[in-house]
Amino acid sequence: MLPRLHAPAACFVALFGLTIALPVLAQEPPSPPATETQPAPSTTPPPANQASPADQVPSAAPEANQRRHALSLIGEPKYQAGFPHFDWVNPDAPKGGTLRGFAEGSFDSLNPFSVKGDPAGGLGLVFDSLMAGSPDEPSSEYCLICEWVSYPADFSSVTFGLNPKARFQDGSPITPEDVIFSFDEQKKAHPRSAFYYKNVTKAEKTGDNEVTFTFDVKGNRELPQIVGQLSVLPKKFWEGNGPDGQKRDLSKTTMEIPLGSGVYRVKSIDAGRSITYERVKDYWAKDLPVAKGQWNFDEFKLTYFLDRTPAFEEFKSGKIDYWSESTASNWATGYDFAALRNGLVKKEAIPVKRVAPMQAFVFNQRRKQFQDPRVRRAFGLAFNFEEANKKLFYNSYVRVGGYFDNSELAATGLPQGRELELLNEVKDEVPAEVFTTEWKNPVNDAPDSFRSHMREASNLLADAGWKLQEVEVEDPNCGTFCSILRSVGLSSAPKANLLRNDKGETLDAEFLIQSPEFQKIVLPYVQDLQKLGIKASIRVVDGAQYKRREDTRDYDIIVDNFAQSESPGNEQRDFWGSAAADRDGSRNTAGIRNPAVDKLIDKVVFAKDREELLAATHALDRVLLWNFYVVPQWHYPFERIAYWDVFGRPEKLPSQTAALSQIWWFDADKQKAIDAKRGR
Repeated sequence: MLPRLHAPAACFVALFGLTIALPVLAQEPPSPPATETQPAPSTTPPPANQASPADQVPSAAPEANQRRHALSLIGEPKYQAGFPHFDWVNPDAPKGGTLRGFAEGSFDSLNPFSVKGDPAGGLGLVFDSLMAGSPDEPSSEYCLICEWVSYPADFSSVTFGLNPKARFQDGSPITPEDVIFSFDEQKKAHPRSAFYYKNVTKAEKTGDNEVTFTFDVKGNRELPQIVGQLSVLPKKFWEGNGPDGQKRDLSKTTMEIPLGSGVYRVKSIDAGRSITYERVKDYWAKDLPVAKGQWNFDEFKLTYFLDRTPAFEEFKSGKIDYWSESTASNWATGYDFAALRNGLVKKEAIPVKRVAPMQAFVFNQRRKQFQDPRVRRAFGLAFNFEEANKKLFYNSYVRVGGYFDNSELAATGLPQGRELELLNEVKDEVPAEVFTTEWKNPVNDAPDSFRSHMREASNLLADAGWKLQEVEVEDPNCGTFCSILRSVGLSSAPKANLLRNDKGETLDAEFLIQSPEFQKIVLPYVQDLQKLGIKASIRVVDGAQYKRREDTRDYDIIVDNFAQSESPGNEQRDFWGSAAADRDGSRNTAGIRNPAVDKLIDKVVFAKDREELLAATHALDRVLLWNFYVVPQWHYPFERIAYWDVFGRPEKLPSQTAALSQIWWFDADKQKAIDAKRGR
């Protein structure tokens, strides 16, 4: 199961540190800009699973059919029924103030459930879900709109009893009809939601205040929690007419302010430039244990910028309150300004304990030049992480060692025990090294290491049928006079040694990136690839074009980030499953179509207990790594944040995130002190 987000837009996550749920599952934000470290987990909804083998239905769990206040995929939830509040909040935190932040790009819609348009950041705060996550427990959910939840021993359905106090922001009650409408219409409005809820066959009212969701598979322990993430919409609102007199349509873009049930509502917008949210003073859930002490700012204002540079200047001047830093060099050298020197701005690296996301260069295997694993392996050998870490990152990063790094889910050593049994079931479909060699990133820790790796890469490319040939290349500096000279034979085009196959095709590799800042990182890699004869280049595009090209698979190589939770499951199908490879907009950006991977994903999804889940995840990790689908980059086990010293915060922060917008609060006395120091 993926980590859940408060807000769906990646820019909003980077801005406010939002990492746990009030999800808008149907909204898929653009891929985050490629920076040194990607914003933490994206909101891609986990896909639904396929049919379960009959022998994988687990035995009856002790909690089966019991009404529960919470669910967990790892043991029992931390907080028992009747708990007063989470221990990482200040239940008496004062309310007030405005939190001002930035987002990159623009927006043209206030409907986050449609596949169309670019929805504004933060809209997840407007819509409550059946259950809410905890940023201290990556695999637990607690009832929010629901009052209780239950499921049978075979996990073939889930039933939610709705809280009779649950209300939309206009005061109308949340009913089973609203929940059923939300399920049905979100599936229609966005293909990702349809894929996500694929194995949920129906939602029906089964009591005065109950809704039951029926599954077409058994044994999938995640499905009850996945359905718990459903954002609930007001049926009456969406079946009515908008201000233009036309019937509202969840599948279309709109700039009409939506009606939700969440802790914030949209207060005002400047289309494409800014959006302001205001706290709902009579929020129906404000005194529930799952919400107490949280969402303390009266307003959030999100201002959009075309790039980060002017936004950072606004932060330094005090017009933005908080900055999430993604660049090691800027963190080391970019904060020498008066407000920080004078103590008005604080700078912290806050440790977080979560599975390291696989941030990587991702090959599009829909392109024929990347379908040979020897080619992909050669690209991996040509990436000099140690040099980049030293020269660009101040040696602050750790190389990502696998798809579940920094956790017990990661494969180590050689396979044995139950993991080996699972791998033997697909032995003829996986690389032989899976059984004989522990996978490791190439390490350039000596002067000759990189040269040795480049020689190995060259040999792999030759084995794959790519031979160096001298060919003419384009000269961008050749103008009209130069062209005339060449046409009469008085000049010639420059030549270079490029790799070609037996069809005369060159080995092309265009890196598609969204952030100009990332060019300095990719450029040395491109230059090293060119030394091998690869026709490597960089293409920088704006956010809208990047999203369009990613969704339609129009790229050679991109930078992507695959966030994992402590309980991987259905989302693995969307990341690596064959069915997702042919679906535009899925998270399978690599285009992986591998029967062995599909089978191992099944083992993960239908694992009957934690021990089985670990074995299956280790096997999946190992097979993905030995197929060289990506070139791993790096991770950083901290959140780097800088902020104007106007906030209070709990003594204990949740383990997964700083959660600034969720549990910090505005301190009026600190604001007065800063104003006095600035002569205001």
